[in-house]
Amino acid sequence: MKALVLSGGAGTRLRPLTHTSAKQLVPVANKPVLFYGLEAIADAGITEVGIVVGDTADEIREAVGDGSKFGIEVTYIPQTAPLGLAHAVVIAREFLADEDFVMYLGDNFIVGGISDLVESFRAERPTAQILLTQVSDPKSFGVAELGPDGRVVGLEEKPEVPKSDLALVGVYLFTPAVHEAVRAIKPSWRGELEITHALQWLIDADLDVRSTTISGYWKDTGNVNDMLEVNRSVLERAEPRIEGLVDAASEIIGRVQIDEGAQVTASRIVGPAVIGAGSVVTGSYIGPFTSISRDCTITDSEIEFSIILDGSSVRGASRVEASIIGRNVEVTPAPRVPAAHRLILGDHSKVQISS
Repeated sequence: MKALVLSGGAGTRLRPLTHTSAKQLVPVANKPVLFYGLEAIADAGITEVGIVVGDTADEIREAVGDGSKFGIEVTYIPQTAPLGLAHAVVIAREFLADEDFVMYLGDNFIVGGISDLVESFRAERPTAQILLTQVSDPKSFGVAELGPDGRVVGLEEKPEVPKSDLALVGVYLFTPAVHEAVRAIKPSWRGELEITHALQWLIDADLDVRSTTISGYWKDTGNVNDMLEVNRSVLERAEPRIEGLVDAASEIIGRVQIDEGAQVTASRIVGPAVIGAGSVVTGSYIGPFTSISRDCTITDSEIEFSIILDGSSVRGASRVEASIIGRNVEVTPAPRVPAAHRLILGDHSKVQISS
């Protein structure tokens, strides 16, 4: 069995971060979200992995390499434009050959991995297997309709009137039968080959398309709020580990990880939180659910429920919360300006100005 990992999207919902960086490499608890997916694939016993890459191909290649650090062998598959999930299957035909495969969206995060799902698929081998989860706003997702027996009877991509609240999670398992389906469908109104259309083609052909509804944690990390929420979820399971330097004037509370080479001076760190190697925290408060990456400088500031990327500095910030700060960013106080009121008043006016 092989794996096809999609890492070619533009990441428009995470801009401006993704103007200069691949969305799959934005870190969660100081580790790129893509790495969690590759580790889950390796844990499921899959070693041959094709990664579909687009404009950020060089960055993905540099981060992942040949895959040996994950225990996998990586083949990179260029995609000239993000033309849909089914299009990714089309261009990966040579790599996939005639083997079963799991397709994994590189910006998705699933707690617990996919080992049980892969094992079940190998044992029962339906034509396709999809993961579903209940969502509050199904209009934003691919949505599945189940029959009375629980089988998948219909799929729609971002429907105006959803037939259920069951959204497709970004993990799919296929037999080679899907290759005929992706070649049979036409582009949607978005100009993309939709994987929901390919799955519907298999259903209409009376082939065995099954679903598993997961109750565990799943997030598409395509926007800032979801990225922060995934970061919170991962940090909640972090084990305390102090490998860096913490002076006697500092206070460490709860599940805090301080990597080797980091320094904490006259500061209060309340976990769960992680401070990356080479980072220096001085006279500051780092609150729960905060990830500070490598080589950052935090001075006289308060930060909580945030992600700070490599090489950035936050100095004199009274409070930073629910934020993602990119690489090599400088945050400092704004210069003070004289307070003044500019008034243009007509005759006989009455104005009250608060002091």
